[in-house]
Amino acid sequence: MGVSGTGKSTVGRLLADELAVPYAEADEFHSAANVEKMRSGTPLTDEDRWPWLDAIGAWAASRAGLGGVVSCSALKRVYRDRLRAAAPGLVFVHLSGSRELITARQSAREGHFMPASLIASQFDTLEELGADEAGVVVDVTPAPEQIASEAAERLRKL
Repeated sequence: MGVSGTGKSTVGRLLADELAVPYAEADEFHSAANVEKMRSGTPLTDEDRWPWLDAIGAWAASRAGLGGVVSCSALKRVYRDRLRAAAPGLVFVHLSGSRELITARQSAREGHFMPASLIASQFDTLEELGADEAGVVVDVTPAPEQIASEAAERLRKL
């Protein structure tokens, strides 16, 4: 989980490889209308996100007892609650970084539908993992391989 530009897709794939489980890209669960809305610079509403979160939750539920990694912003507690309702054993890896770092990374990205102009709205929406939520917070400053390795190590300790 984390705002756009934290490396969820890159780190997610590496983490899945490290854990020897399948990976799913949450962006692929978005409707065409959601993608177009974001591409135009308009933040999604909760109503836009519910079907997307339900599809991700269904995928996660299908991996119960088997393992899997899915990248998903999951910025609000209510979004994570919805995902956990579908897949109760879900554990989160919050990829965390400063606004400055993430904005710079997002600005340098090419070919992605999420414009850097929406980063502020993502940080404004972000609710950190609660103490009662299963998960770990990992800094995104190091190289993606280091981030994935640290996440795997910390997940194994849960």
